[in-house]
Amino acid sequence: MDCCSGLCAYFAGRGGRTEDDDVLESFDLFFELQALQIATGFFSDINKLGHGGFGPVYKGLMPNGVEVAVKKLSLDSRQGVREFTNEVKLLLRVQHKNLVMLMGCCVQGPEKMLVYEYLPNKSLDFFIFDKTKSAALDWMTRFRIITGVARGLLYLHEQAPVRIIHRDIKASNILLDEKLNPKIADFGLARLFPGEDTHLNTFRISGTHGYMAPEYAMHGYLSVKTDIFSYGVLVLEIVSGRKTHDRLLDREKADLLSYSWMLYEAGKALELVDPSLARYNREEAAMCIQLGLLCCQASIADRPDMNSVHLMLSSDSFTLPRPGLPGLQGRGGRRTTTSTSALTINTNGSSGFTGGTQPSEGNSFVEEYSRNSMSNSSINVGR
Repeated sequence: MDCCSGLCAYFAGRGGRTEDDDVLESFDLFFELQALQIATGFFSDINKLGHGGFGPVYKGLMPNGVEVAVKKLSLDSRQGVREFTNEVKLLLRVQHKNLVMLMGCCVQGPEKMLVYEYLPNKSLDFFIFDKTKSAALDWMTRFRIITGVARGLLYLHEQAPVRIIHRDIKASNILLDEKLNPKIADFGLARLFPGEDTHLNTFRISGTHGYMAPEYAMHGYLSVKTDIFSYGVLVLEIVSGRKTHDRLLDREKADLLSYSWMLYEAGKALELVDPSLARYNREEAAMCIQLGLLCCQASIADRPDMNSVHLMLSSDSFTLPRPGLPGLQGRGGRRTTTSTSALTINTNGSSGFTGGTQPSEGNSFVEEYSRNSMSNSSINVGR
């Protein structure tokens, strides 16, 4: 079944009225190819916004003055048809201020496109990894982005009509609106978990190297904690202003997660903060680094869920546990721990390292922060 017939079967053959019908009535779902060609200047390079995993994205201006972003599926993509259909079906069922809004699609002839709301500030990676642009993201903006992405993931994991695992949380999939508020985008790889299912094992590993949890990258074990791991890496990127792996740095600093862990263990976590931030809230930054490491723990069971993450970020006072050993296996094609270790998946869904060095019981303590004190702690650190 091709994409067009698959979508038609989905929309026309569901039988009875569903929640999707209410969404469909709020806008015209199907766009004409000619209308999108005119809106984008026939997909001219001047209107090209970027190029995703399944094809280019163009800016368009509709006759009613509404700006849109058109994701055009590459005609030679062999895997994209499934992802395209998946994304349309999925985004019809989810609506949240921290998720990009689907306005419609085009399935005319061989062309397959998704039409989204246009977000003028492109994606987070456009700013955060460019030293000439990262200054636009002050600490308050970065913390708002961290919190907004957490809200979006909380909705997907706990509040949406069906549990959704995004599977590709990364800086380039976080779009920014005119006020630099974040919206999670690109649901082509997302998986739905109907009913009470909490995890599955899959042989089809999809995602981005450097963001994938080790139990998923190595064993195909997929759960909400897969997104949690990716979110933790993203948080460390936002705080540090650097990519998850930078080949230009020396071996000790090249892998962001292992370097963050090393600084945290040495009591120097704030050395990770982006040097371009002349002013930042030290308590919030330290909390975000610790939160990122908590999300990236090797133990699946020890990673917090998004409800806990959101609580940590939004509560006036809270207790933040000390993170355990991060899941470093399978990152960069080399081991980043100081001893030989192997990741194991237990039957109860937890994971950990067997052999090698484990965090000692004597180091098990909690660190407490007060958000009330954070609000007055923004200082000039002279960077």
